[in-house]
Amino acid sequence: MSFARPQALSGIHPDTVRIAAMSAAIALNAAALIAVMRPMAAQIATFTPTPPSITLISHPTPPKPLPVPDIELKPVPKAVPRTPVKVREVTPPPQAVTTTSDEGTIQAPPVVEAPVTAAPVAEAAPVETNLAYVSAPAPKYPQQAIRGRMQGTVTLRVLVDEAGKPLDVVVESSSGHKVLDDAARNQVLGSWRFQPAVQNGQHVKAWARIPVTFDLHSL
Repeated sequence: MSFARPQALSGIHPDTVRIAAMSAAIALNAAALIAVMRPMAAQIATFTPTPPSITLISHPTPPKPLPVPDIELKPVPKAVPRTPVKVREVTPPPQAVTTTSDEGTIQAPPVVEAPVTAAPVAEAAPVETNLAYVSAPAPKYPQQAIRGRMQGTVTLRVLVDEAGKPLDVVVESSSGHKVLDDAARNQVLGSWRFQPAVQNGQHVKAWARIPVTFDLHSL
């Protein structure tokens, strides 16, 4: 079976036809590519780049400096001079005495002198007696006792020395009111004087009982 070649193409070379077909195909592909790329070009032209986000790094707050304590500087104490130590003299021990006999030389024991001490003198105990007054002023009536209407008699036991002066006063029997007892004791101990007791021709210490009366009617 044979085909008739068109008249228009009878004079065209086959390579020329192939080239024309290839060019037409390339042109069509280029047109299609341009049509496809046109929206992408518009997007590229209108694209606005987004700036990168920046993260701020927070630095820690530096610690506060610690307060410096106030230190009081004390002066160094001066060296105290030492007191010189006294050297005690030591008495050398007595030397041994040697004696000569027929049996030879014998060393006698050293002689040690015993210290001489005075014999203690025994003090005589105070005697109990009645003593006469040399000076016995009346005790002052305490104001507290006057306001409280206090009165009574206190018996005192008085120790009198060789000169007649009271050395100690003891309340032997109370008046019933400490204020009156203290007033009588202080008055006798501070102001009263007695004739000293005599024993074997000498003045000696003695105890004596002394009554002191407080009477509101005598005021």
